[in-house]
Amino acid sequence: MSEKKLPTLNRIFIVGNLTKDPELRKTNSGVPVVNFRIASSRRFRDSYGVWKEEVCYVGVVAWQKLAEACKDYLFKGSACFIEGELQSRSWETGDGAKRSMVEIHAHKIQFLDKKPGAARDGDPGDTEYGAQENDFNYENGNENEYEDMKGEHNDQ
Repeated sequence: MSEKKLPTLNRIFIVGNLTKDPELRKTNSGVPVVNFRIASSRRFRDSYGVWKEEVCYVGVVAWQKLAEACKDYLFKGSACFIEGELQSRSWETGDGAKRSMVEIHAHKIQFLDKKPGAARDGDPGDTEYGAQENDFNYENGNENEYEDMKGEHNDQ
C-alpha cells in the first residue's frame, strides 16, 4: 500500500485589538522582535436566540522590520489584521518549571486604525481593511534565518 502524503498547511488570519502596548526587544544577535496579545471576539446567538459574545486572547510575535513597525504604530486598543502561522515554543523558568505556549508568528500585519496612535487617543479612526498606508508586510525569505532566530526567543 502506498503512503499518502498530505499537504502541509499552517496559516491563520485574525482580526483583533491589542490588550496592551507591544514590547520590542532585540535577540542576542541584534534581531528586533516584538510580542503582544490581541483580543478577538465573535458574536453568535445561543440556543435561546440571545446574542452572546466570546473573546479569544492570542499571543503574537513579529520579527525584524515588521517588529519595529508594530512598536511604532500599534498601542493598547489598536485594531489589526494579522496573517501568519501558528507556532509553539517551550522554555524553562528561573525556578526550573517548564512552560510552553502556542502563538501566531506574524508574516503580515495590517494596522486598521487610519492614523498612527488613533486607538491611544481614544479615536477609533477609519477601520477599513484596505488602509494601504498602514499595511506593513515582512515575508521571511530565508527559513534558516528564522530557525536561527527561534532559539533566541526564550524570554518568558
